[in-house]
Amino acid sequence: MADVIHVSTRKGLFEVRRSAHASAGWAISRVSFLGDAVSLALFDERDGALYAAMDLGHFGVKLRRSLDGGASWAELAAPAFPPKPEGLDEQLPDGKVWPWRVEKLWALEPGHASEPGVLHAGSVGGGLFVSGDGGASWELVRGLWDHPARKEWVGGGADLPAIHSICTHPDDPRRWLVGVSSGGAWETRDGGASWEVRTKGMFAEYMPPERREDPYIQDPHRIVRCAGQPERLWAQHHNGVFASDDGGLSWRTLANVPPAVFGFAVAVHPEDADIAWLVPAKKDAQRVPVDGRVVVARTRDGGKSWDTLSRGLPQEHAYDLVLRHALDVDESGDRLAMGSSTGALWISEDAGDSWREISAHLPPIYAVRFA
Repeated sequence: MADVIHVSTRKGLFEVRRSAHASAGWAISRVSFLGDAVSLALFDERDGALYAAMDLGHFGVKLRRSLDGGASWAELAAPAFPPKPEGLDEQLPDGKVWPWRVEKLWALEPGHASEPGVLHAGSVGGGLFVSGDGGASWELVRGLWDHPARKEWVGGGADLPAIHSICTHPDDPRRWLVGVSSGGAWETRDGGASWEVRTKGMFAEYMPPERREDPYIQDPHRIVRCAGQPERLWAQHHNGVFASDDGGLSWRTLANVPPAVFGFAVAVHPEDADIAWLVPAKKDAQRVPVDGRVVVARTRDGGKSWDTLSRGLPQEHAYDLVLRHALDVDESGDRLAMGSSTGALWISEDAGDSWREISAHLPPIYAVRFA
């Protein structure tokens, strides 16, 4: 089981560690970059490197790496676009200018186990980047950026289209699937050279009826892959919950998730693809827990039935929203961590049956991740 969680917040990166003494439990053990927005953190178990992606506003996007567990940090080159071709004038479907820059890092994942040093990064702004040297340098994945359908992405969850999910395949280092806010799901099977949209079965209620199944404007909020059964993918979408049994070629809708099919976060058991967790919420204008009760929905049979888990979670006047990267499960499948946009952090050690509040006073939480 993992004993360390990295919590990325609007005001720093917090390390939460479980004491060797069971009675002591979990506690904050280190704070890095206090006062600075950390959008994501990644612990790379292949070499022990810890990465922090930062959004410093006027000073731009920054990337840091630690080789000593967060005791010290070195600055790396953040992913960036190549020079914009002279005379290029690209526009989003709503007429806004499509900026040729990284607005924020919204996905950060290690490459295949056989590829030490390979990292994948997705950005607000729609760029997908790959590094082959542990983040020292980055290249834009031109196969996806130059795809003509990219110009149909409209953005959702951010003002610009953004790549929030990168699902590498444990059996094939050249096969990745990425999720794009209001841009659909895309797969490559040749290491990024060519791409196919993978949204068959998804639907968008916010579009006119004739565009309900338009593949290029689907809005998955988060997509995850089961490591032990990699053809199973789970997606929390703006308009429902979807699962794929064929690696994303088709998706089935799950309309029976209590208390709502809307939400942002989803996690899947690392070995049993039928076990998944969601954090439901009221959609669109409100975006708060249903009836002011924080609950987690869990299925153990591939979505046929669901448990509503609430033990240890606030059940009255609770307005904690769990963002798309703020739910994680460790390699055991028993420990989960969940953080809210109002700064609450909870941990479960029994697959979600019960939860313990670690803090109610952190800055707004963007992401949680076990190390």
